[in-house]
Amino acid sequence: MKMKLSMLGLAMGLFFAGCGTDNTYYGKLDNTPYATKECIRELVRGGEINHSEKIDKIVVYKKKRVMYTYKDGKVVDKFRMSLGDKGGANGGNKIKAGDYRTPEGAYTIVRKKCDSRLYKSLMISYPSPEDKRRARAQGVNPGGYITIHGQPKWNADGRGDNYTLSRDWTEGCMAVPNKAMDKLWEAVELGVKIEIHA
Repeated sequence: MKMKLSMLGLAMGLFFAGCGTDNTYYGKLDNTPYATKECIRELVRGGEINHSEKIDKIVVYKKKRVMYTYKDGKVVDKFRMSLGDKGGANGGNKIKAGDYRTPEGAYTIVRKKCDSRLYKSLMISYPSPEDKRRARAQGVNPGGYITIHGQPKWNADGRGDNYTLSRDWTEGCMAVPNKAMDKLWEAVELGVKIEIHA
């Protein structure tokens, strides 16, 4: 059992390349749920949206590691999630690039991406003008490219969800199970609001 856990830990270390850089994958595409030609074609034509399932807001509570989706003021779904490696209950707000914290504040979804390593992703509008001011006052770069994303390839089938969702491991992003990411993918249009609370 210990051997299996350490091998799983090693696999996680190798495949959690993080979410702090833009790794758009338009080269060789394989037939997996990760950056497939179909995903990219769907995205280009806007065919991924299920209009009957659309939501208008996402709310995240970092300490509880929970994400809620809303439509017309009512909760539609609740998802477990992982945060930035230092973004949990005592991690605090994101201040600078490379601090591995998940930001707090009001943002919007600005981009959808078929990801080659971390399933699909929804990019948020971090850094906000307030985030930039705070970073400038401290003489640091606020960083960017914070997303809601799915799981790494080794956990494509979700069998490792209990393991990944029991710890914080991203570079500041919010990681949900792939099944949750599929729901978000179909329900979220660009411009949807996201509130991230401590």
